[in-house]
Amino acid sequence: MKYCTRCCMPETVEGNQFDENGVCLACLSYDQKDSIDWEQRQKGLERILEAAKIMASDSPYDCIVPISGGKDSTWQLHVITKVYNMRTLAVTFSHNWFSDAGKKNLENAIEKFNVDHIMFTPNRSLVNRLAKASLTAIGDACWTCHAGVGAFPLKVAVDWNIPLLIWGESIAESSGRATYEDHATYDRDYFTEQSAKLTADDIAKEYEYIDPRELACFQFPAYEDMEGIVGIHLGDYMRWDTEAQVDFIKKEYGWLEDDSEKTYKRYKSVECKMKDVHDHLLYLKRGFGRASFDASADVRAGRLSRENGFDLIQRYDPVRPKSLDTYKEITGYSEEDIEEVMAEWAEKVRNA
Repeated sequence: MKYCTRCCMPETVEGNQFDENGVCLACLSYDQKDSIDWEQRQKGLERILEAAKIMASDSPYDCIVPISGGKDSTWQLHVITKVYNMRTLAVTFSHNWFSDAGKKNLENAIEKFNVDHIMFTPNRSLVNRLAKASLTAIGDACWTCHAGVGAFPLKVAVDWNIPLLIWGESIAESSGRATYEDHATYDRDYFTEQSAKLTADDIAKEYEYIDPRELACFQFPAYEDMEGIVGIHLGDYMRWDTEAQVDFIKKEYGWLEDDSEKTYKRYKSVECKMKDVHDHLLYLKRGFGRASFDASADVRAGRLSRENGFDLIQRYDPVRPKSLDTYKEITGYSEEDIEEVMAEWAEKVRNA
């Protein structure tokens, strides 16, 4: 497998490209951050926020911040409520797999930032059946979350006439799917294209054990109903520094970390009990996992040598997580079933 000559990311990253020196897009994006005029980008953010306030004059809220209780959404709420004083509605699409740390972080954020909050939680039976379908549908256990976090906040924005949705990290930060100079545009189809891959209608047509009527929360509003609604990622307008941001929210707001079997970091997706299953299936499908992302970020920032990065990757990426037993129980898959399906997906990746 071919790897970036600077960090530890392989060629199997979705959308990844290498330049003439063998450097990946994520590393090139990281370098771009030094040449970007972040002061000018911040002014662009301020213009967007001011426009939202004007457009929301007949709405109880200026914007929506979709939140999970994770590190990024907690930082988003800090910036939007404390720095910019926006009238904010926090919206959560629950994956129905909240960890204890995740529950505490979500409740803490709602209290500390004094925001109104809406949460939708799909029922356990539906989540389990979608977790089963997701494996063969997209080679991932998490279609529910990928689709729900995109669709549900948009439905709320339309129903409540709220003109702006504010997300966190830019897609340019750690993947090969965009750069800071050519960042992805947020629209109605963003989450389907970037993560969910299939619509609710696609899933309902393919899997007879899922009733289309159960998937209302995953259906996006019509294009015409979304006119005037804008979505942005804060990371495209302010320099993103995950390590510094995590340190800040821990000290300032008591945000809690949690352990992971799949990486040496303790802050990624701590809100979800099934995060290690997601990362393990990614490893089986594309040959890398969460530790590869984390180690590569540390290599780019000079916190870790590339050699030590690969050492950590070999230690964590191949680990079979205990939560895979839970996934097997709720889906009825055997270990052999999972390995067979993921081998087929790995072959598709190799032939792409």
